[in-house]
Amino acid sequence: MLRQITTARFSQLSLVQQAQRRGYQSVNGVYGYRPLPKRIFRVADEVLQSRNAQGNVYRLVEAYRKHGHKLATVNPISLKDQQSLTIDELNPQYYGLTPDQTVQPQGLISAPLLPVGGPATVTELASLLQEIYCGSAVSAEFDYIENLEEREWLAHHFEQLAVGKQRQQSDFTVSNDARRQIAELLIKSQTWDNFMAIRFASVKRYGGEGAESLLPFYWQLLRSAAQAGIEDIVVAMPHRGRMPLQTTMLNMRPAKIFHKLSGESEFPDDAPAMSDTLSHFHTSEDLEVDGKKLHISLIRNPSHLEAANPVSMGKTRSKQQTVGDGAFSDDPEKPFATTVLNVIVHGDAAFAGQGVNQECLNMAYVPHFEVGGSLHLIVNNQIGFTTPGERGRSTDYTSDLAKTIQAPVFHVNGDNPEMVVLITQLAMQYQRAFRKDIFIDMNCFRRWGHNEMDDPTFTNPSVYQIIHNRKSVPDLYTEKLVRDGVLTTVQAEAMRTDYWNYLDAELKLSESYKPEANYFKKQWTGLTSATDQLTVWDTGLDYQLLNYIGHQSVQLPEDFNVHPHLLKTHIDGRRKKLDSGEKIDWSTAEALAIGSLMYQGHHVRISGEDVGRGTFSHRHVMLVDQKTNEMYIPLNSLKGGHGGKLEVAHSILSEEAVLGYEYGMAIDDPQKLIIWEAQFGDFANGAQIMIDNYIITGETKWMDSNGLVLLLPHGYDGAASEHSSCRIERFLQLCDSKETAPDGDNVNVNIVNPTTSAQYFHVLRRQLLRNFRKPLVVVAPKIMLRHPAATSTHVDFQPGTHFHNVLGDPIINADQVRKVIICSGKHFFVLDEARKTKGINDIALIRLESLCPFPAYELQQELAKYKQAKSFVWSQEEHRNMGAWSFVRPRFECLIGKELNYVGRAEAATTATGIGKVHKREVEEIIAKSLN
Repeated sequence: MLRQITTARFSQLSLVQQAQRRGYQSVNGVYGYRPLPKRIFRVADEVLQSRNAQGNVYRLVEAYRKHGHKLATVNPISLKDQQSLTIDELNPQYYGLTPDQTVQPQGLISAPLLPVGGPATVTELASLLQEIYCGSAVSAEFDYIENLEEREWLAHHFEQLAVGKQRQQSDFTVSNDARRQIAELLIKSQTWDNFMAIRFASVKRYGGEGAESLLPFYWQLLRSAAQAGIEDIVVAMPHRGRMPLQTTMLNMRPAKIFHKLSGESEFPDDAPAMSDTLSHFHTSEDLEVDGKKLHISLIRNPSHLEAANPVSMGKTRSKQQTVGDGAFSDDPEKPFATTVLNVIVHGDAAFAGQGVNQECLNMAYVPHFEVGGSLHLIVNNQIGFTTPGERGRSTDYTSDLAKTIQAPVFHVNGDNPEMVVLITQLAMQYQRAFRKDIFIDMNCFRRWGHNEMDDPTFTNPSVYQIIHNRKSVPDLYTEKLVRDGVLTTVQAEAMRTDYWNYLDAELKLSESYKPEANYFKKQWTGLTSATDQLTVWDTGLDYQLLNYIGHQSVQLPEDFNVHPHLLKTHIDGRRKKLDSGEKIDWSTAEALAIGSLMYQGHHVRISGEDVGRGTFSHRHVMLVDQKTNEMYIPLNSLKGGHGGKLEVAHSILSEEAVLGYEYGMAIDDPQKLIIWEAQFGDFANGAQIMIDNYIITGETKWMDSNGLVLLLPHGYDGAASEHSSCRIERFLQLCDSKETAPDGDNVNVNIVNPTTSAQYFHVLRRQLLRNFRKPLVVVAPKIMLRHPAATSTHVDFQPGTHFHNVLGDPIINADQVRKVIICSGKHFFVLDEARKTKGINDIALIRLESLCPFPAYELQQELAKYKQAKSFVWSQEEHRNMGAWSFVRPRFECLIGKELNYVGRAEAATTATGIGKVHKREVEEIIAKSLN
């Protein structure tokens, strides 16, 4: 009865998420976010009557659903005796029930009782519940989920699955043909690891031995996805078991791996790449599954565990935007993940230990970050490097973090590949029904140490005595199929032999293997690698068009109740500036850059904390109705042009996961401008893993270009150490700019410190107009946002204008100059104001707008004007061991050929003083020494 009720409730029309509890300042929705209709669910009256009539019996059923997993024996290498545990709530007598008492299971439990259901004794019911929830194959946790519909759905379907094979009254079955395919996958995985152990004995391959059921998981995942209409799967996965997966299921030729092991690159000879290790290889492959096309993208994974997870989420959302999935669709009831699915595979110790996982889960249902629910698999080796599980976390399960977002968890025995297949099928069904995250915790083991060269018995002798004295998962499953008459020993041996021979042939072919150029394909077609020349790109536009776009950026519906202060300063103020063509400030220039790219057909996304209004209340690209609380983004009503849209993504208070997410979007589609703004520049410290391993090095290691923009507010304004510096020196240390030769466009990152609004406009537009992509670090302003001298006029935006790497000094007579001060960013305005106040006319101020690539040629041209100059100074507001001094000096002296002297704060451990008087004195000293 319950099954009929529940299946009727989960029709295609109800595949929409429950409405968000919060309004997110929008009932109508904005681009990239749309509130979906609330799901309607109620338990049938007859079911409620049965439960109320048998209240104590139902309490027993619910107790097993809540506590049963504690007695389950799904751990294949457990040192604990689960059978000796007792839980009072699972004893029928706890509820006043007697063993022979008759019960009516209908409405209480979904799994059928032998022979055909009907009345049963309490003993029979308890026995069935024990089999379902306390077995050796699989257990479940979902009682903490608040949503009644989800709990009912999970109980119903899990109870059908858990005894389905024995009762033969469930959709959850594995055919004999499927069992043979599973066995072949397991045998191939084992054969791969054996082959590698013999042919490449000293290689750390991070094999899948002990976790071979990973391949049956993928086998079912691909089939369930294809059947559900999924066309694209984006996967984040750590290194263990990665190569067996790629070579057996994802069409990667073993010759590519063997070629790499011979000391060669995985890229063609002409690729400007330093390459990476085998365990970081990625896959982007078109597959055919059950006659349907399915693309799978296996994200690059650095050795910083779990760092790939937010990248996969961002790439998933970018693909969803491209195909019009979820809120990017015109269909008001279309949920996310209709055609693009995110899958994340975790390591057990890393999932519990790495904070980026908490950040990712916290993003799961946040507007503009949701992807329609991710399917998670934890490959639970029950050890992290050498640390056993109980020392690697404070919770019972490695999966307990999933409970923070009320995601259900299935604990499955990795020794049972068929149950791994079935539980994957169920997990996919849940994900499709609710578009929410779900976890599979696959209990398995690691046959060797952290790598194949490691001896784990040094620190974990007891558990490895069990592991070394037991058979492998492929051998156990093969023997089972032989006993069941599904497979013969001869057939199994032929599978091993055939695959071994194939690997041997690939090893011979690896000597002549030629790597393919798999970059700049599909959506990246037409782009290329940057050259060693420093190019200039015309990024200006007709001001009549820009004036129109600027007015549209503050155009509101007639019934919109705008904040009176914003009406005066932001809206009316912007209109006046645009019409006069004078004093165009930073936020207006940004709106013109973003709006013009949208007009040209590019989507733009700006992400971070408070980005709608801006940390310094300057942007206001998103306005909120003061009466209805409704959000409105004027640029998305831009008429004319080619239909680009702006997504304003207010992020959670996170740096690492959010920046990784934005990087994932940036590597997917080069025609989108992706901007991440730190609330203050030094907050980027929290995302250093993403910066070091992906943004800065991705192209060098993997030929993965990206045009991600980082806006990092910077400036010494007396705000002490936490909000003064974006740590320019760290980014400069990460760049591959040359000290002894001119830079070209082929540096790994662009780092700029622009001083005018037009410069900012041009550098943003340049990101998408060039025929290559580079990440852009903008040392962003704070007080310069409203500084009159940092504004620009309409002339600075016209066709033929562009970003200037160096800005000269137009107000000084070059023949009178005896000293040249080179500086960068906001510090220029401090020096210039002091120079004017003192009436100094023999000191020139040159602004270095681009730090990387270092503009040696433009700097030479500017300095050549000052033939009488005898002294050259680098002046900065940062401390000597910070800022750009250590970067600029060797390049200036090597490439310009002149001695450069330093003026700035002395060396310090922290970025800025917290004492107001000291800050003021330091500023005065820097000015005095610079202009002396």
